[in-house]
Amino acid sequence: MLPDRASGIQLHLTSLPDGRLGASAHRFVDWLADAGQTVWQVLPLTVPDAFGSPYASPSAFAASPALLEHPDAPVSQEEVRAFAERHAYWAPSWVAHGGDLADQVRFDREWGALRAYATERGVKILGDVPIYVAQGGADEAAWPEFFRSDAVAGVPPDAYAATGQLWGNPLYDWDALAADGYRWWIERLRRTFDLYDLVRIDHFRAFSDFWAVPAGDATAERGVWEPGPGRAMFDAATAELGPLPVLAEDLGDIDQPVLDLRDALGLPGMAVLQFAFEGDATSPHEPANLTREQVVYTGTHDNDTVVGWWSGLSRSRRRAARKAMRSAGARWSTRRREPSWGLIEVAQHGPSRLAMAQAQDVLALGSDARMNTPGTASTWGWRMDADALTPAHAARLRAITEAAGRV
Repeated sequence: MLPDRASGIQLHLTSLPDGRLGASAHRFVDWLADAGQTVWQVLPLTVPDAFGSPYASPSAFAASPALLEHPDAPVSQEEVRAFAERHAYWAPSWVAHGGDLADQVRFDREWGALRAYATERGVKILGDVPIYVAQGGADEAAWPEFFRSDAVAGVPPDAYAATGQLWGNPLYDWDALAADGYRWWIERLRRTFDLYDLVRIDHFRAFSDFWAVPAGDATAERGVWEPGPGRAMFDAATAELGPLPVLAEDLGDIDQPVLDLRDALGLPGMAVLQFAFEGDATSPHEPANLTREQVVYTGTHDNDTVVGWWSGLSRSRRRAARKAMRSAGARWSTRRREPSWGLIEVAQHGPSRLAMAQAQDVLALGSDARMNTPGTASTWGWRMDADALTPAHAARLRAITEAAGRV
């Protein structure tokens, strides 16, 4: 699934200077190519919720019209009919929810043009599949038999939130999905693979076991772990769709059965350098423990920027991070205002086949540029200034990438 040795940048479409498809998206592809980057990771392209989160969309299938450069472009009835036939499984659910298929036609046009342009420039697009759907959305209304009413989704108390995270999404009735041959998930993945070259499945551990919170609870504290479907859905999807270009988001409270499932499926996992330097020699995020078959990040959309993270580090963690930067040959690690570039070099020089950084870390921005804070109603509103990523940034990143053998 992964490139042999590559690197890339995570930046959602809403964080582009235009905040949508169009000129700035194409310019970003050009910048990536100039910088020697071959992967562009985006967040889900689905319709966001009222807070701007694309992880709580009213449809697991429909793309967001707010991302369109030309929302009023003409669409013929024949184009709408053809789209409805091509997406016959889910299109009626979106129409019944009040969605407009003409917008979906427009999105496919504009996204298809960007995908083609990225391919020409040697850039693959890595997408994201949220594990759950939104409560009261098109999916729950169209297929109520596939969702439970007695409990909702969340995660237990952890370092992010003392009372856990109460997501509130409906949980799957995995027995009902299995009885239907996992058709809903197969069609969801079919749509996903139409949009992206590579795909990250968010909260992969829910396929091993998931946190079920009693419906009506105010926090996630009283949840319990319940068994997930294991590999059955993936086997059903592979039988119909072929090899799945999937990356497993295996972060958080991970136990051995989750790792065993990931490895049995042959899926790469993730490591995040901001979780390293804690003095735990067994941590999978420590630079010394990184492996080839994984994706290493300086930080994800759920993390602070590296500069923001650095400002809150203890002296011991800073010493450990600087040591890792020196071991990677980082040329800028001694600059206190640029720890992000040092961490980029640690990621790039490591063994992982794919090394990713947030655009905010290339720009060395502070916490004001953070995309999301888990457990809060974040606005997901960070947007990059026009021309923030310069040719000098590209040349600097390309030099690191070439030195790391990733171009």
